[in-house]
Amino acid sequence: MSLEGKIAVVTGGSRGIGRAIALRLARDGAKVYINYVSRADAANAVVKEICDAGGSAGAVQFDVAQSDAVQKAFDGIIAEAGTIDILVNNAGITRDGLLARMKEEDWDAVLSTNLKGVFLCSRAGGKIMMKKRTGRIVNISSVVGVTGNAGQVNYAAAKAGLIGFSKSMAQEYASRGITVNCVAPGFIETEMTAKLKKDVQDAILKSIPLKVLGQSEDVAAAVRFLVSDDARYITGHTLHVNGGMYM
Repeated sequence: MSLEGKIAVVTGGSRGIGRAIALRLARDGAKVYINYVSRADAANAVVKEICDAGGSAGAVQFDVAQSDAVQKAFDGIIAEAGTIDILVNNAGITRDGLLARMKEEDWDAVLSTNLKGVFLCSRAGGKIMMKKRTGRIVNISSVVGVTGNAGQVNYAAAKAGLIGFSKSMAQEYASRGITVNCVAPGFIETEMTAKLKKDVQDAILKSIPLKVLGQSEDVAAAVRFLVSDDARYITGHTLHVNGGMYM
């Protein structure tokens, strides 16, 4: 299961689920490039943690929703590392609100980062994978993308779109030896869920058969499996990590 010698890119890798994914891939031997937009301190802290543990990592600043910035960043990674073997599209934002009151800019912001960003990064990273006829792409969707959630029409639309995007890309890239899959986390214990009111947290727990929130490491383990050789015959699949919330 070693990832020794593999080059991985994790978008939104400076905190939360992205951080856990970056740490897990690095622990198993991959050199990890951690994308961030504004939190250089957080990204550099993850890089330091990886390097202090004997791994290899670098931080790369770019906005996944900006085409020129994405291409420039991926060109730079390839120039430095020589290739990209693994791409984890994790970067995402929320701009919650009821549909009737949602501002158009909040819709656009979420769709641009959470869906268009995956398109841009997959297109840029997929080019080098196609040339060498191998690669692993994992897109981080959400349980909300399959169940919906009041107050998150923009987020749900983007995360549902990722599932369809991944299935289509999986079909296009299969002949080149590239697998494309989704991981759809449920409610994971992060800074975001920690801000929820207690009654909201209690309601969430009641909807989860395992009666606990997931950990970022649970999602990282699922990603780790999908990028391994053990998952070589799995593509176009959505792996749900939600404690039974959606079956």
